[in-house]
Formats: sequence, C-alpha cells, structure tokens
Amino acid sequence: MTCYYFEKIFNNATILFMRLDKMLANSGYGTRSEVRKLITRGLVCINGEVCKDAGQNVGDTDTVELDGAKCSSKEHLYFKFDKPDGVLTAMEDKRLPTIADFIPASLMTKKLSPVGRLDYHTTGLLIITNDGELSHRLTSPKYKIPKTYQITFEGQKITDDMVNTFAEGFTLDDMDTPVKLAPSTLVPVDDNHCLLTIKEGKTHQVRRMMAKFNRSVVELRRVSIGDIKVPEQKEGELIEMPSSEIEYLLKATGITK
Repeated sequence: MTCYYFEKIFNNATILFMRLDKMLANSGYGTRSEVRKLITRGLVCINGEVCKDAGQNVGDTDTVELDGAKCSSKEHLYFKFDKPDGVLTAMEDKRLPTIADFIPASLMTKKLSPVGRLDYHTTGLLIITNDGELSHRLTSPKYKIPKTYQITFEGQKITDDMVNTFAEGFTLDDMDTPVKLAPSTLVPVDDNHCLLTIKEGKTHQVRRMMAKFNRSVVELRRVSIGDIKVPEQKEGELIEMPSSEIEYLLKATGITK
C-alpha cells in the first residue's frame, strides 16, 4: 500500500493504516466514488465482517475482500490458469466465451491480460498478469522460454528420424512464407501420444509441425512454461502464483525488481 494516513505501534510492530475507500481506489478497484458505492452495497468485508463505512481505517495486516474475493494492493499480479476447451484467449468477444469470463469481478479493473495465446480448442497453462514487461519477454523468442505441450495425434507412431529432425530444426513451408524453426524436443509417450517442447510461438506451430510429418493433432494441451506447471485439477480457476514461481519467471527473463 502507499499513501498511508497514519501509523500505530502494537506489540513493538508498526501497523500502517489507510481509509478503506482510498485503499481500494489506490489498488485499482475503481475511482473513489465507484468503490464507495461498492462499500455501501455491502460488497466489502474486512476480516470477514461486512463494512459499509468508506472511512473505516484498514491496516496492512487486515484482510479486505470485495464480492468474496481477496483484494490486493500489489502493483503487479500474477496468476496461473488452466484454459478449458472452447474458450478464446482474449479479454472480450461478442460471440464466444473468453478467459475474462473466469476472472472475478473484483479483479477486472486490474488490467490483467493473458501472456501469449492458446488456440480455441487448445487447453492448458496460461499465465495471466498485468506486468507488461514480463508478458513481453515471455513471448519474445529472444529469451527462449521453453513451452511443453502434451499431444494426442492420429497417424503412425513417432520415429527416431522424426525426433532427430525436430532436434535439428526444420522449415515449415505450408504457408506463403517459409518459416525456419529452432530446434525442439519431441518425446514419444506411446503410439498416439507425445510431448513437444518449443522455444518460439509461430501461428498454429505445434499442429503445423505435426502435420508436416503426416500426423494429425486430435488434442493439444500446454502443460508447462519453463518450470511453471499447469495447476492440477484446477481447470477454469484463476490460481495466484507463489512468490517462488514469480521470482523464477523474473529471473528467467532478466527482470530485476
């Protein structure tokens, strides 16, 4: 929090305080007048108790919730999200469901957006944040952040020659402009499943790579970005990233904070 009005000392610890409406406004949940309306409607709780007093002082040790979701005064927020099938990697669309449909109302003013994208029918790990610099670096091929996909395919089983060709890198020539791909890691799992790790993100890249070798992708799921794993059994849930994972991403992309 910033702009505290006063501090008190309890049990030799300094507790910083701020008006509730200012705390919410400073944290990006709306203007002062907007958050006051939310408070008046009884949508804000302090330490589990409904508070309708916008002038109530809250300390940095208090838990503030808006519409059932914990409020954060952090400048940057970082979440993991297991994208379901049939959801657009976008914040708005007039026809189809988007990942914005899974973000709590209390976070919609925090300017969150997905890092990169997954196709409509591709499931798995997305990182959602309002840290623009991290988002840019994670999607830039310059930083070579590996992304691993679990693939179910139709066609002949993966051969050693195919594994070696992926490891060497090859050219996609199925569109107007040929694209030279960087080396990638292809690991057969069984006759119809494999894992593929790439460090770039061309349009429909994984499906196109498999199609070049006459394998048709039936299901595609991203299971990791670097050391960050898709949250297990949390499909459609926004999961706040622990500090260890945030620190890993910042270090991997050369960001010092």
